Amino acid sequence: MSRASIERRLVDVSGEIKRIEQELLVIDEQLAHFADTADDARLRSLVSETPLAAKEHRDAEKTVTALARDRESWAQRLRKLEERQDTLLDDLMEAQP
Repeated sequence: MSRASIERRLVDVSGEIKRIEQELLVIDEQLAHFADTADDARLRSLVSETPLAAKEHRDAEKTVTALARDRESWAQRLRKLEERQDTLLDDLMEAQP
């Protein structure tokens, strides 16, 4: 693979890493918000002991669980891209000028 080709791929991977890091920041903010909401719903459920409050708590917990799964998926993509970036950097070091 030519040096120019490796550099183009590095630019692409770097851009994708930045995009995913931005997405993770948004998901982290959402996760914090919904975790607080779920905690509030849990407390209301404990205090009121009504079926509606219990349902609201379950729904809030489901949202937090789904967001956490989504975050892990994005984090896994980021790890793979970082590995790809490392490989490309190694290839760049080995490429002939």
